Amino acid sequence: MKIEPLDDGKLSLKNNGHLTIFFPGVGSAFSKKHYQTNPIIIKGDDHVMIDMGTRSSQALYELGVKVSDIDNFLITHSHADHIGGLEEVMLMGRYVSHKKPSVIINEEYQKILWEKSLRGGCSYSEESFGKFLGFEDFWNIIRPEEMKDYPRETWHAKIGPIDIKAPRTMHIPEHSLDWRSSFWSCGAIIDERIFFTSDSRFDPDLLLSFDKMFHFEKIFHDTQFFTGGVHASLDELATLPDDLKSRMYLVHYGDNWPSFEDKVKELGFPDLVRQWMYYKF
Repeated sequence: MKIEPLDDGKLSLKNNGHLTIFFPGVGSAFSKKHYQTNPIIIKGDDHVMIDMGTRSSQALYELGVKVSDIDNFLITHSHADHIGGLEEVMLMGRYVSHKKPSVIINEEYQKILWEKSLRGGCSYSEESFGKFLGFEDFWNIIRPEEMKDYPRETWHAKIGPIDIKAPRTMHIPEHSLDWRSSFWSCGAIIDERIFFTSDSRFDPDLLLSFDKMFHFEKIFHDTQFFTGGVHASLDELATLPDDLKSRMYLVHYGDNWPSFEDKVKELGFPDLVRQWMYYKF
């Protein structure tokens, strides 16, 4: 993996065909300094943005990218730092750019996302013969295929040359016992090489079972600097095998990260994920 900075201040959504992951933000839900952790996968002429939080459109604007420039999305779960910008995406697409973006989403999560989060701000923009707008009026839907014989529920789709497998994760509520008893959330396995966990509590089975299948080159893992709540803590992740930690970059962290920068490396992790860097494979 090569880590290279954004050199001219403007993000390109195309490259020469290699797999690249770019982080417009690296912060936690409440970060005021580094935006939110909604990465963009870029490969050749294709791209996928994972999530769209409340501050994502501002982050994109500073990178010279319009919301309507993003063609494809994968949404991992329904917290505002992951879906808070979707209403802007939807309304801009319908009324400004007149272009539907595409979203990788299964039927179960589509219903959750629409009914519990997005419908109130979007459905009632138009009425025709007593019928209001639906999810499909704003999105081109890419239905993933459920994979069989995987360690847990996992969904698969492709965007051009980008292969995405989305395993279920254990995030909320705080005391759920496993992914099955958790509210709907997922991570992203990219080209069977890279694992982005999105938000997850400490879940060794998730990491070890899928690493056994794919032996990931790198893992980008959600972390927080205290133990408790609904995110994996630095101290919990430190108990993982050294080989796994040596391939794990930590992201979705708080604004107090400078106080923990040295500890991250002392515990065997290569580094924190850095904002506005290309991670090239």
